[in-house]
Amino acid sequence: MDIYAKIDEMKNRLKCIDLKKSEREQIEKRLAKLVIELDRLLNMRLYENKHYAKGCKFVAGIDEVGRGPLAGPVVSACVILPEDCLIEGINDSKKLSEKKRVEIYEVIRDNALHIGISVVKPEIIDKYNILRASLFSMKKAIEKIENDVNIDIVLVDGNQKIPELEYEQETIVSGDAKSISVAAASIIAKVTRDRLMQGKYHEMYPEYNFKSNKGYGTGEHVAALKKCGPCEIHRRSFLGKILAEAEGLL
Repeated sequence: MDIYAKIDEMKNRLKCIDLKKSEREQIEKRLAKLVIELDRLLNMRLYENKHYAKGCKFVAGIDEVGRGPLAGPVVSACVILPEDCLIEGINDSKKLSEKKRVEIYEVIRDNALHIGISVVKPEIIDKYNILRASLFSMKKAIEKIENDVNIDIVLVDGNQKIPELEYEQETIVSGDAKSISVAAASIIAKVTRDRLMQGKYHEMYPEYNFKSNKGYGTGEHVAALKKCGPCEIHRRSFLGKILAEAEGLL
């Protein structure tokens, strides 16, 4: 049931004359929350609607996750949603609990018109630096869907445009909290990366407990690095100080 249907249902229930006072108060509170959520979602469509009003048909949102970890890839997702799509609860992936992220991830997968995902390995990060690797990852995510759809514009999270991209771009600082398409991309990228780290890579390298830290520099992870040294998915360019400390050079 979409949010408009939920609001209509709440309003219809309030018309019932047999409602107890406590029931009516609960429904009114729920209705008020839904109205606030609807307003938030409509605000998250302002960037998309601006371009739809110009005649655009396919507005893509792009975001990446995994710039900060010591291990694992940077993952980008490109998402195109239907023009009238409103997904209750959608937000910047960092603002959602893991459970809520996964729930909304499934809703996005069910409703999106197109989804492209790119996984850029640590060796690329080490070779080109994390910024260039992130922008490269975004470009690759867009390329995953460009043969299936004529993209009109790409909404990019952050303040840097993607180099050598043939499509019109609009950068949005904190776009994953302001644009529903970018928020959707952030959730797809985050859940994809988390599952990769907690599944495949944790099984391959259990001593680093990637199931818990997902490659980020927790105390436990750093201690394992100093004890065991880096594995194949560690970003060597991120580890200079840690490895120097382990060798007694600092």
